[in-house]
Amino acid sequence: MTGLQSRIAGAPISWGVCEVPGWGHQLAPARVLAEMRDLGLAATEFGPDGFLPAAPDRAAGLLAGHGLAAVGGFVPAVLHDRAHDPLPNLEQVLPFFTTAGAGSLVLAAATGRDGYNTRPRLDQAQWATLLANLGRLRDAAAAAGIVATIHPHVGTVVQTPSELRRVLDGSDVPVCLDTGHLLVGGADPVQIAASVPDRIAHVHLKDAAADIAADVRSGRITYAEGVRSGLYRPLGQGDAGIAAIVTSLEKAGYRGWYVLEQDTALDAEPPAGEGPAADVAASLEFLARVTA
Repeated sequence: MTGLQSRIAGAPISWGVCEVPGWGHQLAPARVLAEMRDLGLAATEFGPDGFLPAAPDRAAGLLAGHGLAAVGGFVPAVLHDRAHDPLPNLEQVLPFFTTAGAGSLVLAAATGRDGYNTRPRLDQAQWATLLANLGRLRDAAAAAGIVATIHPHVGTVVQTPSELRRVLDGSDVPVCLDTGHLLVGGADPVQIAASVPDRIAHVHLKDAAADIAADVRSGRITYAEGVRSGLYRPLGQGDAGIAAIVTSLEKAGYRGWYVLEQDTALDAEPPAGEGPAADVAASLEFLARVTA
Protein backbone atom coordinates (compact mmCIF):
# COMPACT_ATOMS: atom_id res chain seq x y z
CA MET A 1 0.00 0.00 0.00
CA THR A 2 2.11 2.78 -1.43
CA GLY A 3 3.16 5.44 1.06
CA LEU A 4 0.32 4.82 3.46
CA GLN A 5 2.45 5.22 6.58
CA SER A 6 3.39 8.74 5.49
CA ARG A 7 -0.33 9.58 5.15
CA ILE A 8 -1.35 8.80 8.74
CA ALA A 9 -2.15 11.90 10.77
CA GLY A 10 -3.39 12.65 14.26
CA ALA A 11 -6.21 14.75 15.65
CA PRO A 12 -6.39 16.55 18.99
CA ILE A 13 -9.77 14.95 19.77
CA SER A 14 -7.91 11.65 20.20
CA TRP A 15 -6.29 13.39 23.17
CA GLY A 16 -9.65 14.63 24.48
CA VAL A 17 -9.35 18.14 23.03
CA CYS A 18 -12.85 19.11 21.91
CA GLU A 19 -14.95 22.17 21.12
CA VAL A 20 -17.98 20.95 23.10
CA PRO A 21 -18.46 22.84 26.40
CA GLY A 22 -17.89 20.61 29.41
CA TRP A 23 -16.48 17.77 27.32
CA GLY A 24 -13.70 16.95 29.76
CA HIS A 25 -10.17 17.76 30.85
CA GLN A 26 -8.28 19.55 28.09
CA LEU A 27 -4.61 18.70 27.58
CA ALA A 28 -2.13 21.42 26.68
CA PRO A 29 -1.04 21.72 23.03
CA ALA A 30 2.61 21.18 23.94
CA ARG A 31 1.88 17.75 25.38
CA VAL A 32 -0.48 16.68 22.60
CA LEU A 33 1.83 17.72 19.78
CA ALA A 34 4.90 16.24 21.44
CA GLU A 35 3.15 12.89 21.88
CA MET A 36 2.02 12.95 18.25
CA ARG A 37 5.62 13.56 17.17
CA ASP A 38 7.01 10.88 19.48
CA LEU A 39 4.52 8.34 18.09
CA GLY A 40 5.77 9.04 14.57
CA LEU A 41 2.67 10.73 13.17
CA ALA A 42 3.35 12.72 10.02
CA ALA A 43 0.80 15.47 10.53
CA THR A 44 -2.22 16.64 12.45
CA GLU A 45 -5.55 18.32 12.01
CA PHE A 46 -5.84 21.70 13.74
CA GLY A 47 -8.25 20.86 16.52
CA PRO A 48 -10.91 23.22 17.89
CA ASP A 49 -10.64 26.99 18.14
CA GLY A 50 -8.23 27.91 20.90
CA PHE A 51 -6.09 24.78 20.72
CA LEU A 52 -3.51 26.37 18.41
CA PRO A 53 -2.55 30.07 18.45
CA ALA A 54 -5.12 32.30 16.76
CA ALA A 55 -2.52 33.89 14.46
CA PRO A 56 -2.05 31.59 11.42
CA ASP A 57 1.71 32.12 11.22
CA ARG A 58 2.17 31.27 14.91
CA ALA A 59 0.03 28.16 14.57
CA ALA A 60 2.03 27.01 11.55
CA GLY A 61 5.26 27.68 13.42
CA LEU A 62 4.13 25.67 16.44
CA LEU A 63 3.30 22.66 14.29
CA ALA A 64 6.54 22.92 12.36
CA GLY A 65 8.45 23.15 15.63
CA HIS A 66 7.06 19.76 16.57
CA GLY A 67 7.88 18.27 13.16
CA LEU A 68 4.24 18.00 12.13
CA ALA A 69 2.65 19.00 8.85
CA ALA A 70 -0.82 20.53 8.85
CA VAL A 71 -3.57 18.41 7.31
CA GLY A 72 -6.45 20.82 7.79
CA GLY A 73 -9.33 20.88 10.17
CA PHE A 74 -12.92 20.32 11.20
CA VAL A 75 -15.22 23.29 10.67
CA PRO A 76 -18.84 23.08 11.87
CA ALA A 77 -21.13 25.32 9.82
CA VAL A 78 -24.87 25.92 9.91
CA LEU A 79 -25.83 25.25 6.29
CA HIS A 80 -29.61 24.76 6.40
CA ASP A 81 -30.79 28.13 7.78
CA ARG A 82 -31.80 30.62 5.08
CA ALA A 83 -31.34 33.47 7.59
CA HIS A 84 -27.69 32.56 8.18
CA ASP A 85 -24.89 32.92 5.63
CA PRO A 86 -22.00 30.55 6.51
CA LEU A 87 -19.62 31.99 3.93
CA PRO A 88 -18.21 34.92 5.98
CA ASN A 89 -17.21 32.60 8.81
CA LEU A 90 -15.49 30.27 6.37
CA GLU A 91 -13.61 33.15 4.76
CA GLN A 92 -12.25 34.06 8.19
CA VAL A 93 -10.72 30.62 8.75
CA LEU A 94 -9.32 29.99 5.27
CA PRO A 95 -6.10 31.99 5.95
CA PHE A 96 -5.41 29.56 8.79
CA PHE A 97 -5.37 26.74 6.25
CA THR A 98 -3.40 28.50 3.53
CA THR A 99 -0.71 29.83 5.88
CA ALA A 100 -0.12 26.36 7.33
CA GLY A 101 -0.21 24.66 3.94
CA ALA A 102 -3.22 22.58 4.92
CA GLY A 103 -5.29 21.22 2.06
CA SER A 104 -8.33 19.60 3.67
CA LEU A 105 -11.37 21.44 5.04
CA VAL A 106 -13.77 19.08 6.83
CA LEU A 107 -17.25 20.59 7.02
CA ALA A 108 -19.94 19.39 9.41
CA ALA A 109 -23.55 20.43 8.86
CA ALA A 110 -24.01 21.85 12.34
CA THR A 111 -27.38 22.22 14.02
CA GLY A 112 -26.64 25.60 15.58
CA ARG A 113 -26.93 24.04 19.06
CA ASP A 114 -24.14 23.23 21.51
CA GLY A 115 -22.93 19.66 21.53
CA TYR A 116 -24.07 16.61 19.59
CA ASN A 117 -26.85 15.23 21.75
CA THR A 118 -29.90 16.69 19.94
CA ARG A 119 -30.61 17.67 16.36
CA PRO A 120 -33.48 18.88 14.14
CA ARG A 121 -34.93 17.12 11.10
CA LEU A 122 -34.89 19.26 7.97
CA ASP A 123 -37.75 20.00 5.62
CA GLN A 124 -37.38 20.18 1.84
CA ALA A 125 -36.59 23.91 1.81
CA GLN A 126 -33.91 23.49 4.46
CA TRP A 127 -32.34 20.64 2.49
CA ALA A 128 -32.22 22.82 -0.62
CA THR A 129 -30.54 25.58 1.39
CA LEU A 130 -28.02 23.13 2.85
CA LEU A 131 -27.02 21.74 -0.53
CA ALA A 132 -26.71 25.20 -2.08
CA ASN A 133 -24.56 26.46 0.80
CA LEU A 134 -22.43 23.34 0.67
CA GLY A 135 -21.60 24.08 -2.95
CA ARG A 136 -20.81 27.72 -2.16
CA LEU A 137 -18.39 26.74 0.61
CA ARG A 138 -16.78 24.09 -1.60
CA ASP A 139 -16.18 26.73 -4.28
CA ALA A 140 -14.75 29.26 -1.80
CA ALA A 141 -12.34 26.67 -0.44
CA ALA A 142 -11.32 25.55 -3.93
CA ALA A 143 -10.49 29.14 -4.86
CA ALA A 144 -7.95 29.05 -2.02
CA GLY A 145 -6.53 25.69 -3.17
CA ILE A 146 -8.31 23.72 -0.44
CA VAL A 147 -10.53 20.64 -0.83
CA ALA A 148 -13.74 20.86 1.19
CA THR A 149 -15.51 17.67 2.25
CA ILE A 150 -18.77 17.02 4.07
CA HIS A 151 -18.47 14.98 7.26
CA PRO A 152 -21.48 12.82 8.23
CA HIS A 153 -21.42 13.32 12.00
CA VAL A 154 -23.56 12.26 14.93
CA GLY A 155 -25.64 15.16 16.23
CA THR A 156 -25.50 17.13 12.98
CA VAL A 157 -28.12 17.29 10.25
CA VAL A 158 -26.15 14.85 8.08
CA GLN A 159 -25.94 11.74 10.23
CA THR A 160 -27.97 8.83 8.86
CA PRO A 161 -27.48 6.75 5.68
CA SER A 162 -30.46 8.46 4.04
CA GLU A 163 -29.08 11.91 4.86
CA LEU A 164 -25.69 11.00 3.43
CA ARG A 165 -27.45 9.72 0.31
CA ARG A 166 -29.22 13.08 -0.09
CA VAL A 167 -25.83 14.79 -0.08
CA LEU A 168 -24.31 12.30 -2.50
CA ASP A 169 -27.24 12.58 -4.90
CA GLY A 170 -27.81 16.31 -4.51
CA SER A 171 -24.26 17.61 -4.80
CA ASP A 172 -20.82 16.71 -6.09
CA VAL A 173 -19.06 17.73 -2.87
CA PRO A 174 -16.69 14.98 -1.73
CA VAL A 175 -17.06 13.17 1.57
CA CYS A 176 -14.95 12.78 4.66
CA LEU A 177 -15.37 9.09 5.43
CA ASP A 178 -15.58 8.95 9.21
CA THR A 179 -15.80 5.26 9.94
CA GLY A 180 -17.05 5.66 13.50
CA HIS A 181 -19.69 8.32 12.94
CA LEU A 182 -21.04 6.36 9.98
CA LEU A 183 -21.40 3.25 12.15
CA VAL A 184 -23.13 5.20 14.92
CA GLY A 185 -25.44 6.79 12.35
CA GLY A 186 -26.56 3.38 11.13
CA ALA A 187 -24.46 3.04 7.98
CA ASP A 188 -21.98 0.32 7.02
CA PRO A 189 -18.64 2.11 6.55
CA VAL A 190 -17.15 -0.90 4.74
CA GLN A 191 -19.95 -0.80 2.17
CA ILE A 192 -19.66 2.97 1.70
CA ALA A 193 -15.89 2.79 1.20
CA ALA A 194 -16.39 0.10 -1.43
CA SER A 195 -19.36 1.66 -3.22
CA VAL A 196 -18.39 5.34 -3.56
CA PRO A 197 -14.57 5.51 -3.38
CA ASP A 198 -14.56 8.26 -6.00
CA ARG A 199 -16.47 10.54 -3.62
CA ILE A 200 -14.09 10.06 -0.69
CA ALA A 201 -11.42 12.77 -0.37
CA HIS A 202 -10.53 12.50 3.33
CA VAL A 203 -10.73 9.75 5.96
CA HIS A 204 -11.21 9.82 9.72
CA LEU A 205 -10.37 6.38 11.06
CA LYS A 206 -12.35 5.41 14.15
CA ASP A 207 -13.16 1.96 15.44
CA ALA A 208 -16.36 1.66 17.43
CA ALA A 209 -18.30 -0.81 19.55
CA ALA A 210 -21.49 -1.73 17.71
CA ASP A 211 -23.53 -2.25 20.89
CA ILE A 212 -22.74 1.20 22.29
CA ALA A 213 -23.23 2.71 18.83
CA ALA A 214 -26.73 1.19 18.79
CA ASP A 215 -27.48 2.70 22.19
CA VAL A 216 -26.47 6.16 20.94
CA ARG A 217 -28.41 5.73 17.70
CA SER A 218 -31.59 4.73 19.55
CA GLY A 219 -31.33 7.59 22.03
CA ARG A 220 -30.89 5.31 25.04
CA ILE A 221 -27.71 7.25 25.81
CA THR A 222 -26.33 10.52 24.49
CA TYR A 223 -23.32 10.76 22.24
CA ALA A 224 -21.19 12.15 25.07
CA GLU A 225 -22.29 9.29 27.33
CA GLY A 226 -21.39 6.84 24.58
CA VAL A 227 -17.89 8.26 24.26
CA ARG A 228 -17.39 8.02 28.02
CA SER A 229 -18.74 4.45 27.97
CA GLY A 230 -16.07 3.29 25.51
CA LEU A 231 -17.81 3.83 22.17
CA TYR A 232 -14.49 4.30 20.41
CA ARG A 233 -11.70 1.74 20.59
CA PRO A 234 -8.15 1.52 19.24
CA LEU A 235 -8.24 0.44 15.61
CA GLY A 236 -8.89 -3.27 15.20
CA GLN A 237 -10.65 -3.58 18.56
CA GLY A 238 -14.13 -2.53 17.39
CA ASP A 239 -16.73 -3.37 14.78
CA ALA A 240 -16.15 -0.79 12.03
CA GLY A 241 -14.15 -3.08 9.73
CA ILE A 242 -11.06 -0.87 9.57
CA ALA A 243 -8.81 -3.39 7.80
CA ALA A 244 -11.36 -3.95 5.04
CA ILE A 245 -11.94 -0.20 4.64
CA VAL A 246 -8.28 0.69 4.31
CA THR A 247 -7.61 -2.20 1.93
CA SER A 248 -10.63 -1.28 -0.22
CA LEU A 249 -9.72 2.40 -0.43
CA GLU A 250 -6.08 1.75 -1.29
CA LYS A 251 -7.06 -0.68 -4.04
CA ALA A 252 -9.46 1.95 -5.42
CA GLY A 253 -6.61 4.46 -5.66
CA TYR A 254 -7.23 6.61 -2.58
CA ARG A 255 -4.09 8.60 -1.79
CA GLY A 256 -5.36 11.07 0.80
CA TRP A 257 -4.88 11.30 4.54
CA TYR A 258 -5.95 8.77 7.14
CA VAL A 259 -6.57 10.75 10.31
CA LEU A 260 -6.60 8.77 13.56
CA GLU A 261 -9.55 10.39 15.27
CA GLN A 262 -10.89 8.43 18.22
CA ASP A 263 -13.12 10.81 20.19
CA THR A 264 -11.98 10.73 23.81
CA ALA A 265 -13.14 12.47 26.98
CA LEU A 266 -10.70 12.73 29.87
CA ASP A 267 -11.43 13.26 33.56
CA ALA A 268 -7.86 14.23 34.47
CA GLU A 269 -4.30 14.50 33.16
CA PRO A 270 -3.05 10.97 32.37
CA PRO A 271 0.55 9.96 33.13
CA ALA A 272 3.03 10.53 30.31
CA GLY A 273 2.68 7.95 27.56
CA GLU A 274 -0.55 6.56 28.94
CA GLY A 275 -4.19 7.16 28.10
CA PRO A 276 -4.62 8.68 24.62
CA ALA A 277 -1.00 8.12 23.61
CA ALA A 278 -1.23 4.41 24.38
CA ASP A 279 -4.47 4.08 22.40
CA VAL A 280 -3.02 5.89 19.39
CA ALA A 281 0.09 3.69 19.58
CA ALA A 282 -2.14 0.59 19.49
CA SER A 283 -3.96 1.97 16.44
CA LEU A 284 -0.68 2.62 14.66
CA GLU A 285 0.51 -0.92 15.40
CA PHE A 286 -2.73 -2.27 13.92
CA LEU A 287 -2.36 -0.21 10.74
CA ALA A 288 1.24 -1.37 10.37
CA ARG A 289 0.03 -4.98 10.40
CA VAL A 290 -2.79 -4.25 7.94
CA THR A 291 -0.48 -2.52 5.48
CA ALA A 292 2.53 -4.85 5.81
